[in-house]
Amino acid sequence: MKRCERETIVMNTMLIFFLFLALGAQSSLAQMSLTLDQALNIAMENSPTIRRTMLDLERSSELLKAQQAALKSNFSLTLNPVNYSQDRTFNQFLSAWGSNKTKESNTTFTISQPIKQTDATLTLINRFRWQDSYSGYNSIRNKAYNNNIYLRFVQPIFTYNRTQLQIRSLELDLERTKLNFLIQRLLLERQVAQIFFNVYESKMSLDIAIEEQRNQEASYQIIKNKVDAGLSALEELYQAELNLATSKSTVQNRQVTMENALDNLKQVIGVPIAEEVAVDADIAYKPVEVNLDKAMDTGLKYRMELRLNDISIETAQEDLIRVSAQNEFKGSITVSYGITGTDEQFTRLYDKPTKSQTYGLSFDIPLWDWGEKKSRIKASKASIESARLSLADEKISIAIGVRQAYRALNNLVSQIEIARQNVRNAELTYSINLERYKNGDLTSMDLNLFQSQLSQKK
Repeated sequence: MKRCERETIVMNTMLIFFLFLALGAQSSLAQMSLTLDQALNIAMENSPTIRRTMLDLERSSELLKAQQAALKSNFSLTLNPVNYSQDRTFNQFLSAWGSNKTKESNTTFTISQPIKQTDATLTLINRFRWQDSYSGYNSIRNKAYNNNIYLRFVQPIFTYNRTQLQIRSLELDLERTKLNFLIQRLLLERQVAQIFFNVYESKMSLDIAIEEQRNQEASYQIIKNKVDAGLSALEELYQAELNLATSKSTVQNRQVTMENALDNLKQVIGVPIAEEVAVDADIAYKPVEVNLDKAMDTGLKYRMELRLNDISIETAQEDLIRVSAQNEFKGSITVSYGITGTDEQFTRLYDKPTKSQTYGLSFDIPLWDWGEKKSRIKASKASIESARLSLADEKISIAIGVRQAYRALNNLVSQIEIARQNVRNAELTYSINLERYKNGDLTSMDLNLFQSQLSQKK
C-alpha cells in the first residue's frame, strides 16, 4: 500500500512538472518579441494620427480629381414628358373671356465645355418641343414641333482666371496634405523609437538590478558564514541584510518601471494592453562621419517644413487675388448662334429654318463699398508678410537644430568611449574589492559602495 502511494505521489509530481513546462512554453510562445522595425510597421497601421492624415490625403486627392474632371465636357439631358395647363382669361383687345388649353412635351440636351486657359465656357444647347394649344378667343388649335439648336460662348473679361486659380489651390492643398502625412510619419517614427528604447533601457536597468541582487546575495552569504564562524561582527550581517533588501526593492521598482514603459509602447503602436510584448534591440555602436556644412545645406534644401511655409505664402497670395476681386470692375462677352425650326410635321422641321444669333457685352461697375475692399486687401497683405516671417524663422530654427544635433553627436561619441572605460574600471574595482571583502579587509558597507558604483556605470 505504501509503495502504491509513493508511485502515485511520484506520478502526480511528474504530471504537475510537465504541466508547468507546458504552461511556460505556451506563455513564451504567446509573447510577442518586437524589433524596432516591427514596432514601427505596427504603429503605421494602427496610429489614429496616421489614419486621419491618410483620410485627409484621400480627401485632397479626390477633390483635385473632381475639379480636373469638371474641366472635361459635361453632358446633361432634361426631360419634361408631359405638361398640361388649362385656364380662362379675359382678353382686353377682344373684350371677351376665353379658355386656353395647352399640352406640351420638351427636352433639353446640353454639352458644356469649360476652357481652362481663358476661364470661358463653350456650350452647345438643343431644345426640342412639341406643343398642342387651343385658344377659346378665336377657336384656333395649333399643333407643331419646334427645335432650337445653338452654340453659346461666354468669356469673362477684366478679372482673374477663376478656373486656373481653383485648380492651383487644390494642387497646393494636396501637396500640403502629402507633406503633413510624411511629417506625421517621421514624428511617429521618432516617438516610437524613443519609447521603444525607453523600454529597452528599462529592461537593461532591470537586468543590472538583478545582477546587483545576485552580488548582494553572494556578499550576504559570505558575511553570514564569517559571522557564524565568529570571524566578523554581527552588525556586518545586519548591514548585508539591509543591502540585500535594498537590492530586492530596486529589482521590484525596475520591474514596475519596465512594465509601465511596455504599456506606453503598446498604446503608441496600437497593440492590446493585455498582449505580452518584449523588445529586441540592436544597439551596436556604428559611428558615422557628419559634415556640418553639408548637413546644413541638406536641411535647408529638403526639410518639408520649409515647403509647407512656401505653400502658406502661395495660399495667402491666392487669397489676396480673390479679395482684390471683390467689388471689382469686370465684364462679360456673350456670343451665341443657332437655327430654329418649327413645323406641324416632324420630317419637315427644318424645311424653312430661322437663324438666331445674339451678341452681348456687359459690365459690373462697383460704385462705393465704404472701404471694405481696401481693408480686406490690407489684411491679406499682412497674412502674406506673416507667412514670409514664419519661413525666415523656420530656416533659422532648422539651422540651429542641425548645429545642435551635430554637436550632440560629436559629444556622444566621446561619452560612449568614456562610459565603456568607466564600466571596465568599475568591474575591475569591484572584483578587487570583492576579494578584499572575502579576506576580511573590507566592510560590507564599503563593498556596497563599489557595487552601487558598478551598477551606476553600467
